[in-house]
Amino acid sequence: MATLADMRASRLLSILMTLQARGRVTAQSLADECAVSLRTIYRDIDALSAAGVPVHSERGAEGGYRLLDGYRTRLNGLSPQEAEALFLSGLPGPVQALGLGAVMAGAQTKLLAALPVELRSTAERMRSRFHLDAPAWFADADQPAHLPLIARAVWEQHPLRIRYQSWKAEKVRRIEPLGVVLKGGAWYVVGRVDADIRIYRISRILELTLIVETFERPPAFELAEYWRDSTQRLSAEMHASEATLRLSPWGMRMLEAFTSPFARSAATIGEPDPTDGWRTVTLPVGSVRQACAELLRFGAEAEVLAPPELRAQMCETVAALNRRYAK
Repeated sequence: MATLADMRASRLLSILMTLQARGRVTAQSLADECAVSLRTIYRDIDALSAAGVPVHSERGAEGGYRLLDGYRTRLNGLSPQEAEALFLSGLPGPVQALGLGAVMAGAQTKLLAALPVELRSTAERMRSRFHLDAPAWFADADQPAHLPLIARAVWEQHPLRIRYQSWKAEKVRRIEPLGVVLKGGAWYVVGRVDADIRIYRISRILELTLIVETFERPPAFELAEYWRDSTQRLSAEMHASEATLRLSPWGMRMLEAFTSPFARSAATIGEPDPTDGWRTVTLPVGSVRQACAELLRFGAEAEVLAPPELRAQMCETVAALNRRYAK
């Protein structure tokens, strides 16, 4: 368990790194981030000053604390686990795709130089023992040519004019890019189009032009929160119906591989039949055509009980297959 001295040392380092990273910071901001009182922050600033750290206090509405210009400290307060985690965040694939490979390499070199000797070997070992392979099995990762330019537009808040190939047709859109997401090996840009926020798969962008003007980001927009909500909403829309099946013991094993996490989380599974071990399972599915295609993957290990239209579609499809292969 951390002692009070350990907690204070960690807080002093956090304050020092915050001042070094941001420049001027108010005492209230430091207190909020460290979850302590203003009085504690005042004592901590005095302690830093007594230790020789040149913390300068500025009064007034725009005041706060800052380090004297040019002061830098070595990152000698990092734990081995913290140093390793920083290098894990630099896994090469996505960073390279964003066009930031050289930047990340330079940052890691500087970080290594700033680390004490005893932490350098553990940080370097992290790079040699962990690898990120984002795509799902048997799927290729996107290698979108426009990704570096889109990343620049997101960072510098430049609008984009894109020619986009959707499932239905080509479209030309002016978007204000708010963020980039890597999902299952595919890159997406989240952008505002007029008053709506939409998602575009970057590999389907046929042409792209960066617009020199800039735009203001929605102040309340949070990329991670928006992505989570939109993916949950999409999963619900894609599984708007419900199907009841009987699954063999082997079919139950296939359920994990052949259905989405959303469908599995909402499924109800009955007890195994004492004679043959089959179970009745009810789970959310999409349209009749989509559900038929997905459930055919179970082969003879599944029987659709309901709804009647899905059962009929399964019968019709199996009969058509039988006619084709019986020739």
